[in-house]
Amino acid sequence: MHVFLTGATGLVGRALTGALLGRGHVVTALSRAKDAPARLPPGVRHLAGDPAEPGPWEEHLARADACVHLAGEPIAAGRWTQERKRRLVESRVRSTERVAAVIRAGGPEVLVSASAVGLYGSRGDEVLDEAAAPGQGFLAELCRAWEAAALPARERARVVWLRTGIVLAAHGGALPRLARPFRLFAGGPLGRGDSWQPWIHLADEVGLLLLALEDARAEGALNACAPEPARSRDLARALGRVLSRPAALPVPEAALRIALGELASVVLASQRMVPARALALGYRFRFPELEGALRDLLR
Repeated sequence: MHVFLTGATGLVGRALTGALLGRGHVVTALSRAKDAPARLPPGVRHLAGDPAEPGPWEEHLARADACVHLAGEPIAAGRWTQERKRRLVESRVRSTERVAAVIRAGGPEVLVSASAVGLYGSRGDEVLDEAAAPGQGFLAELCRAWEAAALPARERARVVWLRTGIVLAAHGGALPRLARPFRLFAGGPLGRGDSWQPWIHLADEVGLLLLALEDARAEGALNACAPEPARSRDLARALGRVLSRPAALPVPEAALRIALGELASVVLASQRMVPARALALGYRFRFPELEGALRDLLR
């Protein structure tokens, strides 16, 4: 299969690229990063370009068998100023609109488009499978528009929206930042510790992307999270056990809101998301429980 990939130099994109090559697929990677060729493994065809803007990349996408669209401005890279919000929306919605327009006209028969748990908003203890209604707030509205932008591709292609939680990886993403205070004997839960935090090991994130690409039964929303969700205090205790550190110093909600502004609402959100669709399709998680995942990544 010839897979066209955007966001290939990101945390998930790099891991997925290696997995695709290992399974014998051909990969064409679109990236705006100037150092992208050095960050991609040998064997990947690199295209310079922005998926939110027209360009020669559209001709290459039209010749591919499948597309995985992961590109987007990082959600947690800084405070949500009005300019940051604009870039977050533009980088996701505009790019997805262009990708979907190419696929609608001809080419790939599969589109796997990134989405996020933020679609559900903050929902307390409510169990959130793929049938749950969208929530409220900026991130929920962004995710709704992001997913809607891919709808035109459904006229001729199978479309999967991968709604991803917190991706845990040894290098990059949230885990190194979460672990740092614990290494300094200053770790603890965020806020009151009772919010649900959907998480997934990077290996299973890649596994679900491969499932979405290769299994014709996969269509529509697919929650990308481990089958055993954890509360913030559970995550803190597990980190403490794995790192042999105490987990008794919670970060007050007020401090998070001062430091992060509106972004704190994402950090403190409670989302008890479950991967009902992945389990129904028979996906077997390599890391279904939190402490095992942390030990694998932090050993």
